[in-house]
Amino acid sequence: MAGKNKFGAFAGVFTPSILTILGVIMYMRLGWVVGNAGLIGAIGIILIAHVIAVTTGLSVSSVATDKKIGAGGIYYVLSRSMGVPIGGSIGIALYVGTAFSIALYLIGFAESFNGYFGFGMSVNDFRITGSIALISLTALALISTSVAMKAQFFILAAIIISLISIFLGTTDFAPETVALFTTKGSVSLEVVFAIFFPAVTGFTAGIAMSGDLEDPKKSIPSGTLTAIGVGLVVYLGLAIFMAYNINSELLKTDTNILMKMALFAPAVVAGIWGATLSSALGGILGGPRILQAMSIDKVTPKIFGKGKGHNNEPVNALFLVFIIAEAGILIGELDVIARVVSMFYLTAYGFINISYFLESWANPDFQPTFKIKRWIGLLGFVACFGVMFKLDMIAMFGALALVGGLYFWLQRKEVNLQTNDVWRSVWENVVNKGLKRIDDETDENSNWNPNIILFSGESKHQSYLLELGKTVSGRTGIVTNFKLILDKNNNEPPLRKTEQIVRNSNFKEIGIFARQLKVDNIYTGITNIASTFGFSGVEPNTVMMGWPKGLESSVEYAKMTETLLYLDYNLLYLDFDRTAKFGNYETVDLWWRETDSKNAEMMLNIARFIIASQKWNHTSIRVLFVNNNNINAELIRSKIAKLVEDLRVIVEIKIINNAVEQKPFYDIIKEESKSTNLTLLGIPNYKIEKQTEFILKTNHLFEAIGSTLLVKAANNFNVLDLNFTENKTI
Repeated sequence: MAGKNKFGAFAGVFTPSILTILGVIMYMRLGWVVGNAGLIGAIGIILIAHVIAVTTGLSVSSVATDKKIGAGGIYYVLSRSMGVPIGGSIGIALYVGTAFSIALYLIGFAESFNGYFGFGMSVNDFRITGSIALISLTALALISTSVAMKAQFFILAAIIISLISIFLGTTDFAPETVALFTTKGSVSLEVVFAIFFPAVTGFTAGIAMSGDLEDPKKSIPSGTLTAIGVGLVVYLGLAIFMAYNINSELLKTDTNILMKMALFAPAVVAGIWGATLSSALGGILGGPRILQAMSIDKVTPKIFGKGKGHNNEPVNALFLVFIIAEAGILIGELDVIARVVSMFYLTAYGFINISYFLESWANPDFQPTFKIKRWIGLLGFVACFGVMFKLDMIAMFGALALVGGLYFWLQRKEVNLQTNDVWRSVWENVVNKGLKRIDDETDENSNWNPNIILFSGESKHQSYLLELGKTVSGRTGIVTNFKLILDKNNNEPPLRKTEQIVRNSNFKEIGIFARQLKVDNIYTGITNIASTFGFSGVEPNTVMMGWPKGLESSVEYAKMTETLLYLDYNLLYLDFDRTAKFGNYETVDLWWRETDSKNAEMMLNIARFIIASQKWNHTSIRVLFVNNNNINAELIRSKIAKLVEDLRVIVEIKIINNAVEQKPFYDIIKEESKSTNLTLLGIPNYKIEKQTEFILKTNHLFEAIGSTLLVKAANNFNVLDLNFTENKTI
């Protein structure tokens, strides 16, 4: 049975994790860290590094107890919570970081091995020794994962014996005074931290084995956190011990000092070799499983998803790990490799933490059995990127650019899994909280933010009404287009909720929501939608449709209009010139009259939105006012200029003196706006029984001018003072 080859918390998580934590950095660089940073500085570096390790360990443990964890470790956790693009981009970064960390451990092994036997200590010598070790460990992993896992227990015993030998060692190197802080000639703390940080990344070695665990939900939290805790105690204890027992200058220069001071040097040698080789082995076992899981999900080439044997060992993925690790070994310098590995892991850990934070904040279905405070994930995220910024700002932006590039590449690949995506929950939560705030702070006198119900009908010119609807709504306005399907006899059942949603690429490109409904009467359908559509915080405030030619005598249309006015909607009617269309999008006329006080302000708001759109951004706007009462023209102009200035719209103001000729208003519009691309005209207040007369007169006007938008403002618009009669001159 498959379960016979599965591992528990100790063998599958704690042991590979602690062996990687107590690895090359502890033996070969911890003394160097204490020597350069001083005791207080070293403790600070250890604690800051462990803040990141602890928060990340807690975050990933919590997420691991919420969902079923499969093979792929951290990649699997992220892809099932934040979606494949994020999970895959971080998974690839973590995979490369894991592969490079193998090189880190093996170059550390080579330093110790060559130094102990008196072999060459040049970079090329380290490359040769490291490459031989890599080939040997890869062969062991190919032979049997089980054998490799069992070998870890002997290595763990060797590390424990080596630590005992160190703590019982000689004090011949003790300093006269303990260096608490960095001294002259020391390496900067940023560089010291970057080289030390890979020491605390070892806990991912256990998580990477998630597919080989009997019970990942129990094993990952207990094994991971125990390994991190034991590692913290050992590092703090060893740092304090070295500061009090070894001279700081010696710590800076001799990376093999622990071997020289130990009670039994061969025990330390065994510990160093065991730790470095086991850490490398952990990467060789864990890295391919990350790549295999990504390949199964079609994130990476499927050839790496193929496995062999009873436990589906990721042989193909193992060979790629070998190639990347060998490339790292060819770098040959432990400190350089350590800094590269740090950036990869810090990036991955940052996104692991924010993944947990977003899951716990936004996802109502997030119910882990291992519960922690939400702010822990946010703290880990801030700590990761704060440290990255301090270490190497250019490298941080490079890492973010790499992950961002991978993210957008995976988005374009459109890899989909049948899993929840936390981003949907995030947006739903943001929208929910935003709606509550908007609903609590509704202000009757606030600026108009259009929320338009659009009835565009179906014709070859529909796109122009949709285009103008979106233009008039501005950058933040909402437009919902309704298609009404007429079923006079009510023979068919209503459309299901899922059928009412229209997902059309044309609407999506413009940025318009679309719905369709069955109705037994078009006018009552419009009235019902206007009466019920919307919800708290984002209630529709405007109805827009085509101008009703041929409906001048319709009682149903008159009743609909009366209802819309009663509901206090802004009304927009477009008479579209099918020949001229919107011309070259260069001229807009706003016609004002003394009775248009609210319509005038709405027209100015519409004008602001129009000129902000891409097609109309070179438009010339005119405000035209018909002076029927022989008022001083300059007085009218200055007053209109003040109103226009308050609303931040640059316009040309034209006063048309009509006191003598007393031409009909529409005749003046025909003369002035016959070649205008879009004319805005207010709908005056009139009794509903006068509708036929108004529509017929307006139809005659439309025959003489281009596309026209009729405007009827609701009560939420301010009354602009356009009554100039009190200033009349005699």
